[in-house]
Amino acid sequence: MGVFVFENFQHVQINVGEVTINARVGGNGKPLLLLHGYPQTHVMWHKVAPRLAQSFTVVAADLRGYGDSGKPEGALDHSNYSKRALAYDQVELMRQLGFEQFFLAGHDRGGRVAHRLAADFPERVLKLATLDISPTKKMYESTHPEFARAYYHWFFFVQPRPLPEKLIGANAQFFLLRHIGSRNAGLAPFTPEALNEYLRCFTPETIHGSCEDYRASASIDLEYDRADIAAGRKIVCPLLALWGKHGTVEKCFAPVDDWREVANDVRGHALASGHYLAEELPELVAGELEEFFGK
Repeated sequence: MGVFVFENFQHVQINVGEVTINARVGGNGKPLLLLHGYPQTHVMWHKVAPRLAQSFTVVAADLRGYGDSGKPEGALDHSNYSKRALAYDQVELMRQLGFEQFFLAGHDRGGRVAHRLAADFPERVLKLATLDISPTKKMYESTHPEFARAYYHWFFFVQPRPLPEKLIGANAQFFLLRHIGSRNAGLAPFTPEALNEYLRCFTPETIHGSCEDYRASASIDLEYDRADIAAGRKIVCPLLALWGKHGTVEKCFAPVDDWREVANDVRGHALASGHYLAEELPELVAGELEEFFGK
């Protein structure tokens, strides 16, 4: 359950309607919700959360389909793994914890949930930070060979079930370690305790839930994004984009420009890391978030 890195945090599991969401809560100050990426859990924030808890009430949550949160069977249209559904889970989690408004930061898949949350619930999000992503629609529509090779999993995971589930599940430990260890820093940023948590949680149910997350991104989530553009809706809160200088996002995209297509108030820059910023450069990431959210 990640106790080893969240000793001063309360462990909560809250029924938000369709699923139960697993989270850690700790600290003092304005609320800050932290959302993780693939194939990780809330534990990815373990090097950052204790410092942030000195200035904020930190909520580090597992997304639907991941960690110790609920993992329902995917719907035929993948709607129950849409970023809209995953965003609602987190809004309801925060509401039940007593937080009607909050700061929000998301890495990777969590950043995509955070994007939809800020778009659908503008009254909830005071400020938004995204880590190592450009908007989903922009990334899919800008596909070229270098991006496709680096992010092959975007096109593999979306294949009809059970093809990716069966192939990943044939050797889940090998796949997870190969996936997160294939970036420029290898496995060096990950503590043994964190790796054990990621492996513990990489069950057949998580493999299915995460594939559904990606299937939703390639289908129903794009419909929601196109509807926003057609209606002229943009994210209204201030947005900070951080990304790794040594990663694919830096090579293939222009995150600040990309986010300005869907948000009104954007700033950001690259950090000297790869994809896993919070585990590669935790002190720098914590400092960036403290400054942006207002220590």
